[in-house]
Amino acid sequence: MKKFLFIIVACFSAAPSISYAQRELHRMSAEESTLMPAYLQQARSAGSITTPPASPVRAMAEWEEIDGLLVTWTSYTSTIREIIRHARLETHVYVVCADSNTVKSSLTSNGIPLSNISYLITPFNSVWSRDYGQWNVYTNDIDSLLVVDWIYNRPRPADNVIPQYLANYTNLPFYEMSTPPYDLVHTGGNFMVDGFGTAFSSQLILTENTGKTSAQIDTIMKAFMGIDRYIKMPVLPYDGIHHIDMHMKLLDEETLLVGQYPAGMSDGPQIEANLQWVLANYPSVYGTPYKVIRIPMPPNSSGNYPPNSNYYTYANSVFINKTILIPTYTAQYDTTALRIYREALPGYNVQGINCNSIIAASGALHCITKELGAADPLVISHQSHADTYNSSSPYMVSAMIRHRSGIANATVWFRTDTLQPYTSMSMTLTNAVTHEWSAGIPAQQAGKRVYYYIAANAISGKAQVRPMPAPAGYWQFDVLLNTAIAHTYVIGGLQMQPAFPNPSNGITCIPVESGIALRARLSLIDVTGRIVLTNPEVTIKVGENKLFINTSDVMAGLYSLILEGESGTVVQKLMVR
Repeated sequence: MKKFLFIIVACFSAAPSISYAQRELHRMSAEESTLMPAYLQQARSAGSITTPPASPVRAMAEWEEIDGLLVTWTSYTSTIREIIRHARLETHVYVVCADSNTVKSSLTSNGIPLSNISYLITPFNSVWSRDYGQWNVYTNDIDSLLVVDWIYNRPRPADNVIPQYLANYTNLPFYEMSTPPYDLVHTGGNFMVDGFGTAFSSQLILTENTGKTSAQIDTIMKAFMGIDRYIKMPVLPYDGIHHIDMHMKLLDEETLLVGQYPAGMSDGPQIEANLQWVLANYPSVYGTPYKVIRIPMPPNSSGNYPPNSNYYTYANSVFINKTILIPTYTAQYDTTALRIYREALPGYNVQGINCNSIIAASGALHCITKELGAADPLVISHQSHADTYNSSSPYMVSAMIRHRSGIANATVWFRTDTLQPYTSMSMTLTNAVTHEWSAGIPAQQAGKRVYYYIAANAISGKAQVRPMPAPAGYWQFDVLLNTAIAHTYVIGGLQMQPAFPNPSNGITCIPVESGIALRARLSLIDVTGRIVLTNPEVTIKVGENKLFINTSDVMAGLYSLILEGESGTVVQKLMVR
């Protein structure tokens, strides 16, 4: 039986103090600025819990299983209607509105069946449900679902209490960051979380909470949302709302989709500086650098970019279980964006929705949608296997797999030909403390590409796969051909495995093994002997290590990677393209 999921669509008259036009505003109007002080003094939902949850909590990531999606039926109804068209195929839809017949008529006249749709009524002020909508946390990582909220950073009191209404309707406990010392002004478009304690925002979070230090904000987010590491980046010059969802998105635990402008244009330089700062200072939850996928930010019809254009973006997309909805504008640029998403997320139902009308208000699909987490999650977290030169021993696949009832069994399914069926390998619990399950995919000959996914069953009978669209969706890695520059280098117990990818064009990993702990120097040398890149303070621990260099700004050619340590010096060749 299909799980009971829903979308909430709110439609009601605006609060008397705010005009109809403000339903379309993403920025704060001059009128609203004068209302903000009084609003902040009373911005608390009746019946909310204003102290942190007693148990440790984990804020879920967007690509996890959801039971619902919040949208507001007011402005831009043609865009919202298309969201519902695709979302109702993934979920049971609840429509909240003062006149359900109006919504039904719009859907029916546009060929959208009314099955899997229900209706619910609550007031609202605006369409921007991402910003004022609920957040989802789980007690003890995978137990009970709680709804968490903060003070919406606009004086729109009806919007601010919609999460409370949703929590009441779904009988979920509701926690709110609205009372000192836990009061926090925030907005959902400026918050991104990896599901394992790392969150991203622009420094707008600091300017909107001037009475609190960054450390105090971190304490609140840890208590209510389980955030251990809160990364706050400088705001962009031309993004007037300073919401990070306009230019970046986490696609999984280790992959950042980042908007890209032509060199030196618009917000491009600041986006790149922010990205490089993140890469240099914050590894993914797996301890390795974030993977980066660039997606072009399209210009307007005249070829202009902000500040001489609306803030057209493809990063403002939304996951709805096995579907991801992408904003589209012009076929000339849309085809590239859709291809990038489909290549990055194989198996997902990638659908474009025209956002030319709404983008003028500085928002798109992500801005007007908000997820409600699954009440009974089975969480699978896995770092995808890297390309390898190994063609003689199994490829270990490990994953953290958890459910509140416990895991009955887990399986890796793999194949090397997309026209052939998958083969299964049973996983075993290899670390009960970290909930790690592992299996080895048999070695494949060089030149093969391995496609695989993970499936798990809980003791309760709950089943889940990752990636979520599996078996249509999968991870993949290549078994690389050996070349003259690809072999293991060993001197004095210091062993350097082949760097990958090789040829290199960006973040490059150098696996190193050592029998002793030591300090070393890692350098990239060109054919003339000139040091192109160097890190003189590399710490090598006993056992396996992963070192990294970034060749994005290195000219194409053949180079030497040199690792100098107390036990000797190891060298290998690296091609940069």
